[in-house]
Amino acid sequence: MRRNGTDSTARTWVRARLVAAAVAIVTLLAGLTGAAASTGAPATAAPVSAAPSSSSRGLIAATRDGLVRGQAAGAASEFIGIPYAAPPVGALRWRPPRPAAPWPGVRDATAFAPHCPQPASPFGVASTSENCLYLNVYTPSGFRGDLRGLPVMVWIHGGALVTGESDDYNPAALVSHGVVVVTINYRLGALGFLADSALARRPGAPTGNYGLLDQQAALRWVQANIGSFGGDRRNVTIFGESAGGLSVLSQVASPAARGLFSRAIVESGTYDLTQASLTTAEAAGQSFAAQVGCAAPTAAQTAACLRRLPVATILDNESSAGYTPDIDGRVLAQSLGTAFASGQFNRVPVILGTNHDEWRLFVALDQLEGGPAPTAANYQALISATLGVPAAAAAAIAAQYPLSAYPSPAIALGAVGTDAIFACPALTASTALSRYVPTYAYEFGDENAPERFLPPIGFPYGAAHASEIQYLFQITTNIPGALTGPQQQLAAAMQGYWTSFAGRGSPATAGQPRWPLFDAASQQVLSLVPPQPQVETTFSAEHHCAFWALAG
Repeated sequence: MRRNGTDSTARTWVRARLVAAAVAIVTLLAGLTGAAASTGAPATAAPVSAAPSSSSRGLIAATRDGLVRGQAAGAASEFIGIPYAAPPVGALRWRPPRPAAPWPGVRDATAFAPHCPQPASPFGVASTSENCLYLNVYTPSGFRGDLRGLPVMVWIHGGALVTGESDDYNPAALVSHGVVVVTINYRLGALGFLADSALARRPGAPTGNYGLLDQQAALRWVQANIGSFGGDRRNVTIFGESAGGLSVLSQVASPAARGLFSRAIVESGTYDLTQASLTTAEAAGQSFAAQVGCAAPTAAQTAACLRRLPVATILDNESSAGYTPDIDGRVLAQSLGTAFASGQFNRVPVILGTNHDEWRLFVALDQLEGGPAPTAANYQALISATLGVPAAAAAAIAAQYPLSAYPSPAIALGAVGTDAIFACPALTASTALSRYVPTYAYEFGDENAPERFLPPIGFPYGAAHASEIQYLFQITTNIPGALTGPQQQLAAAMQGYWTSFAGRGSPATAGQPRWPLFDAASQQVLSLVPPQPQVETTFSAEHHCAFWALAG
């Protein structure tokens, strides 16, 4: 028989019907088991991996790899720890993700799987498990397989592409708005972003960006399977914060991600709009190989050595400068800023924003890690170190941000870093994107937002980097804190905006101020402040963006 597209479609349809039938049988047997237990009659064994609780007996969904059993969790039903790709271990280390192996029976999906290798940090739990390509699906409570056509939101966590995990974010508040939320792990650090020509599948092929390829594999999993969880594969919004926001921008720019999502939300992700070339990235990879003793006469020998390295050795030798995507020609064909300015990107509606005091988190983190506290004496030197500029440029920047205008040198340095690294690049990206797609710009501005990651440091954190996450998710951190009444009002507004955008491509929300489209002329930005957001047009002036445009 000629195996054409029609034949493939037919086989896919048959497989889907078989899996659906299996779900019905397992659900029926689970119900019979419960009935037998209640009457004292002998129970009929059900083809399940473990005895289900009464709350999860009906929470069975079909994926193309097999059946999964979830559990009720308050306002949501959750299916957690589902593999979306094969473990990237052994020969699969530093290769594009491969499909996950199917499983028989019903796979328990009630416990988080390992997250990807990383050192301990305030933003992630240490891990050395490479078997980490898993995702979690959260649906509205009462899931029984009868939900249909709900908007889907796929969260990509932050952590500078070196730390973080999917299980830190409880999306129950978002799910209560009638959306399905998926959170994912992806490869981090050197294991996710090291580029070295020795690792190429064939001579001259690109390397690096494995973490972005993992994200695309997760999005393909969503396309193939989310219907079984009540989601609409044609209505998928990707959203993320910090490195997760940069990842969202990368997927918006990636030709390989075309068709995998229909909207995008970027939180504090515009800090790196210019990517390194493949040549530069591979040179750094070759230095890494030499550093760990894997430089060898042939590419095959180098690759084999790298793939044998203990995970701990890789973590110990990761770049102190961190990792970012590179222009590999496959995932990214050009820098993000270039793609957005030219219109050569996946044209989907976008929400894009930053926090008013982003860099204060990093000023505090530097001190907590042993760096000097900002003072009048070292202010210019810290500007130079923060931005990597010479002394003369640092002096000009200090004149633009005089210490007399700020309560303390730490707050002044925080303003410099916020504006140069986050705020003004966000304005640049919003301006470019708005020429081609509906773009909604925001600034999170709650100056009293609880700081969930770091302890008190001697100056107010304000609306620091990552402080908006707690208004969308319940996050797991070491530092307790509760939102006040007005902050809860802001959280409800933000959840409404985000989920309305995911549902319809517009953040219009009943009872909340209208969020206008951004354009280069009016530059209307929604200021997310408690108790109710408000539209502002002073973003550029407040963050000295004209100065940074000239300085750049």
